[in-house]
Amino acid sequence: MKMRGSGVLLHITSLPSPYGIGDLGASAYRFLDFLHESRQRYWQILPLNPTDSVHSDSPYSSISAFAGNPLLISPDSLVREGFLLPSDLEPVPDLPGGRIDYPRVHGAKKKVLAKANEQFRTRGNREDFENFCREEAFWLDDFALFRTLKEIRDGQTWGDWPPALRDRDPQALTKARKKFSAGIEKEKFFQFLFSTQWKDLRHHAAARGIQIIGDIPIYVDYDSADVWAHPERFKLNEQKKTYVVSGVPPDCFSQTGQRWGNPLYDWETMRKTGYPWWVQRIAHNLKLMDWIRVDHFRGFVAFWEIPVEEATAVNGKWVPAPAIDFFSHLLRIFPRLPLIAEDLGLITPDVHQVMDHFGFPGMKVLLFAFGPDLPTNPYIPHNLPRHCVAFTGTHDNNTVRGWFEEEATPEERGRLFRYLGREIPPEEVPLALVRLLMMSAAETVIIPMQDLLGLGAEGRMNFPGTREGNWGWRLSPQLLSSDRAAALREMTEIYGRTGKEKEE
Repeated sequence: MKMRGSGVLLHITSLPSPYGIGDLGASAYRFLDFLHESRQRYWQILPLNPTDSVHSDSPYSSISAFAGNPLLISPDSLVREGFLLPSDLEPVPDLPGGRIDYPRVHGAKKKVLAKANEQFRTRGNREDFENFCREEAFWLDDFALFRTLKEIRDGQTWGDWPPALRDRDPQALTKARKKFSAGIEKEKFFQFLFSTQWKDLRHHAAARGIQIIGDIPIYVDYDSADVWAHPERFKLNEQKKTYVVSGVPPDCFSQTGQRWGNPLYDWETMRKTGYPWWVQRIAHNLKLMDWIRVDHFRGFVAFWEIPVEEATAVNGKWVPAPAIDFFSHLLRIFPRLPLIAEDLGLITPDVHQVMDHFGFPGMKVLLFAFGPDLPTNPYIPHNLPRHCVAFTGTHDNNTVRGWFEEEATPEERGRLFRYLGREIPPEEVPLALVRLLMMSAAETVIIPMQDLLGLGAEGRMNFPGTREGNWGWRLSPQLLSSDRAAALREMTEIYGRTGKEKEE
């Protein structure tokens, strides 16, 4: 990110569509056209991996670090690609357009995808599918078997499977692959559909000069194909269960910290073997996106280790991770390693030393800037470094207007007005903050779509630490207007963020 540029944060699920959830169909292409018209350079999304109701469809909890989310497959595109007939989509399910009803969306998409699979099994051209299966076999074979076994065992956690399947006895796996071959192929077919539609969308983005900023959680779920397939790379006991789990320690936001519960990496085993799983994961994601935002970057430097029997994160401890060795190894394999480090929260100097050593840009969030330390606050625009990615807020924050109306103290509002040099009404606050960031020195500015639209708390994407009511916000199609594109383009041009190289 050596050129001044800007972009928009909008997850694919938030796009308009008649099928209850945003997908990789026409609205995604229209959104890329909107970004192009407004001279943006980046589209930032959330993780693309499968979601499920067990984790309230959070994109940060998944059964695979490699698979794509079948909910994002566009039914209309399946018709165009010949996997469905138009009649297969009739009648269109009566799903809400304002927010995602995940249980109903799961049911509707399952029916559509089952029809596509049936058509493919009887009439499909298999050459492209079989090529895909060969190229992605390093993760796809285990994932498809894992997903199928989960389905036939009613979602049972793999650690509770019969020992032969839990421990991946070769004869048991061979028998399962033969017995459940149809289900395994179905799961591979869904991944093929996702991959095909995603590649087409990426080509359209590249043609419009738009780079995709993706997002990967640092940890994976215990009940995932990754941990089942490679238990030796995680801190598990002899029964393949966790004995320590992930989280963060107590801070000013939580007296008991956060106990996330993910399995922790056995970094020493990974180091001795050349970090093969991470190399594959980075290579896979670099095929999908141009930049990778790594959530909870500090966990690569030191991680908070909590005994599994602890109900909170209080009685954990910091354990160092081999950050320098790890990223040096990655850079030998990927000379250009386009990572963005999520370095929000309580970050110790050693984390910034690692970031500086490798030149990874960090994140700056404007909503954090209006405390009593405003003149010296690291998030206030006049203190932003050139090499960073600046946001008004993230998917975990309230919208700017929601923050101003519901969370900001009178003192914070007063500091904001002093910084602006005038008082403004709530409806003008979002674009005023967008303008502050666009004129800053930060090379890259990313604006959540909700802030461009001036939405209040109704547009919030996620409430950290809660399970219900998240990830459901959707964009109304009429809001992607030419007038909004023109206003964003004007700001982008006047503050030099159209992507032209700076003159030295």
